[in-house]
Amino acid sequence: MQMEQLQKDMVAAMKARDKIRKETISTLVSAVKKLAIDEGCRDDIPEELVDRAILKELKTVKEQVDTCPDDRSELKAEYQTKYDIIKEYAPSMMSEEEVKAYLLKNFADVVATKNKGQIMKSVMAELKGKADGKVINQVVADLCQ
Repeated sequence: MQMEQLQKDMVAAMKARDKIRKETISTLVSAVKKLAIDEGCRDDIPEELVDRAILKELKTVKEQVDTCPDDRSELKAEYQTKYDIIKEYAPSMMSEEEVKAYLLKNFADVVATKNKGQIMKSVMAELKGKADGKVINQVVADLCQ
């Protein structure tokens, strides 16, 4: 996801007078800018950094949806709407089959050892932000059996 695209979408939401969408995208833009400042690349923000910030915000909003009491239905609906909007911008994660194929192609030598700890250590840094950690863990467990 490009930072410029987020900003264009925020302007479009402002013109459409879509308050919740504008606020949500504004939150994403702020999170990206904060992360960029923290990492010292404020002027030229790479896509990887934007994706990382979006995934972090997605996780935060998912926790809000999950922990919101059922008797606060209007608040829960607002959180769910925000989650759905952020989900549109989140990078797609690799499926279980894609992770398995990637591991067998790029990490065949490590997978051959059947040492789960060694495999996870080698693989996690490479797949961070591309696949869910639970999916990676499941695939590695299956390969080690």
